Amino acid sequence: MPTTSDAFLWYNVGQWADYGLAVPNWSDDNKSQNGAIRDFVQIVGRNMQAIMWHTDARMSTPPSINTLSRIHRLCVRARQLLANAAVAPATPFMEPAHALPAPEEFLVYPVPYFRVKNAWMKRWCGLALLALTESMQHQENARALEISTAFAGLVGQYIQRIYRDMSTTLLMVPIADASKPDFTLTDAQLAAYDPSKWFTSTELIDTVPDLQAWPTEDRLRVLTDGIPIGYLPNLGPYPESGGIPVTGTTSPPTASFMPAPGA
Repeated sequence: MPTTSDAFLWYNVGQWADYGLAVPNWSDDNKSQNGAIRDFVQIVGRNMQAIMWHTDARMSTPPSINTLSRIHRLCVRARQLLANAAVAPATPFMEPAHALPAPEEFLVYPVPYFRVKNAWMKRWCGLALLALTESMQHQENARALEISTAFAGLVGQYIQRIYRDMSTTLLMVPIADASKPDFTLTDAQLAAYDPSKWFTSTELIDTVPDLQAWPTEDRLRVLTDGIPIGYLPNLGPYPESGGIPVTGTTSPPTASFMPAPGA
């Protein structure tokens, strides 16, 4: 069923409603004939979900080197996927003579977003959701085998922005260097990460997040295996502060990445 806007959708399903999970907005484009686009959507969605369930997302302090290393590998991998499948405008696309690949449903990976406390990680997650939304709704899902450089540029800009933001705000790479299309962090730059050199003592201190309401690996499996879009109920936008909650929850929205008390 088409959604009423292109905003990220709130995964307000049962016990997960209070966690503020988001999924990209596929509108009425729930399937793709293009394997390269499906691979990109699945790899970026699954990896970003794993990153956002990390403890760092529940704290306002600068993320750990663990998170930075995972973001680094994800961005490099995503760029590789797009570069390997993209075909320049003057290059003929490979076309089948008779057979066509069967359209397949996208898998979505509900990801902590709306109530994430860490500003850096929420920003990166939002950019990744934009890339996934653009990918799902793009007309090249009707193209069977390859993608254009235009598609790679449109979707890749969000990946590049994640990488640039992490490099400049946390690793203190000059923006002129981090803005280059082929810029890649070195092992030495990652090894030099030390937030205490740049951030105030207030920014380096936070309260301990709730340790009891966090889902176990077994509980998360229903999300981490990926969900075909056809298996999802109708989803809507996350309620704004003071607004009416979407059906499925009675908890008011908060800024904290934890279930409401008593949930």
